[in-house]
Amino acid sequence: MSRMIILTEADLRSVVSLDKDAVACVEDAFRALATKDVTMPPILRLDISEHRGEVDVKTAYVSGLDGFAIKISPGFFNNPMIGLPSANGMMVLLSATTGLVQALLLDNGYLTDVRTAAAGAVAAKYLSRSDAQVAAIFGAGMQARLQLQALTLVRPIREARIWARDGAKAEKTASDLSRALGISVVATADPQLAMARADIIVTTTPSETPFLKAEWLEPGQHVTAMGSDAEHKNEIEPAAILRTDLYVADRLSQTRCLGELHHAIQAGLVLPNVDFPELGQIVAGLKPGRTDAGQITIADLTGTGIQDTAIATFAFARAGLAGAGTPFES
Repeated sequence: MSRMIILTEADLRSVVSLDKDAVACVEDAFRALATKDVTMPPILRLDISEHRGEVDVKTAYVSGLDGFAIKISPGFFNNPMIGLPSANGMMVLLSATTGLVQALLLDNGYLTDVRTAAAGAVAAKYLSRSDAQVAAIFGAGMQARLQLQALTLVRPIREARIWARDGAKAEKTASDLSRALGISVVATADPQLAMARADIIVTTTPSETPFLKAEWLEPGQHVTAMGSDAEHKNEIEPAAILRTDLYVADRLSQTRCLGELHHAIQAGLVLPNVDFPELGQIVAGLKPGRTDAGQITIADLTGTGIQDTAIATFAFARAGLAGAGTPFES
């Protein structure tokens, strides 16, 4: 007979929030990716194009850990039009010793939202200027909201601009964030104006057509690109990679195939075998991050299975301490 814990979204929200502990959890995952023995297969993705849908399956095992997670993460981008969230999903935490299921985390994408926003905070911590105060967020969905919240955990953000193709949604998101974070957040209809004199720019859309132009980049700016996690997605003009002083991947083997780097390679602007630093190497001190206030930096974050194992393990431990969840025996 085996025993596992079932954790609902409500259970998980009660024990995990987007805070400095969650950021530290994801920061440790990046460090582990650069310094420990990690088994992390390529992302498995199923596309359901007629419904603008995709399903990603991610996993990773860090040698020495008691367990590992497998995450199923659907994204159906027409859902908001029928009143449903575009992201969903669940995680399964298994014993690394026996393979038995330890926990079923029915998070509806909540833990993915938290770990993705935390990854953005880690990128900003190591690659943006320490005095960064002005943020520009491209997109107006849940991840746009969480990315700005995450930035406030690592940088003294006092002002933000929101740009999205849906102007009304951008206005609503800006208004909500102003109240929630207690800073000035405004919507703008012009993406170039949103970027002008911003210290940190975060892109959070499923766009297949670049909207961030290379010529808009200014000295000292940092860009975190979150949305290009599939071959067909592309938020940043490929020439922007050439304009940067420092390009950083979450996992170089992935960004060559899925990320913004993938499009620069396809366009013939970057050779496929060019070596770039990974964020984990910078976190671990193996490679330098930002070394000058005037540098332009880009973090290309496609999402990694080690982040999912890290946040699932973190949530499982928190739930155990709090006595959250429902035991199930089979």
